[in-house]
Amino acid sequence: MPVVFRERGFRFYFFSNEGDPREPLHIHVLKDGVDAKLWLYPEVAYADNNGFDVRTRRWIAAIVEARRNEIEGAWHDHFGTGA
Repeated sequence: MPVVFRERGFRFYFFSNEGDPREPLHIHVLKDGVDAKLWLYPEVAYADNNGFDVRTRRWIAAIVEARRNEIEGAWHDHFGTGA
C-alpha cells in the first residue's frame, strides 16, 4: 500500500490491488483509525467517509485538490499506466 504523502498525521495512500478491473484514480486517507476514499476525477469527491467530521472532510478535499497532480503521478508510476 504505497503512501503518497503524510500531512498533519494523515496518511494519503492507495492499495496495490485496486480491483479487477482497477478502479478509477482515487486516494485513501487514514488517521487514528478513521478513513475515507476520494475520487480525483472528474472532480475531487468522496467515495466513502468512515468518521471524519465536516471540517476535516473539507480540509482533506482541499489537500487532495491541491496535490492532485502529485497523487496522479504516484498512481501512474506505481501502476505503470503513464499519464
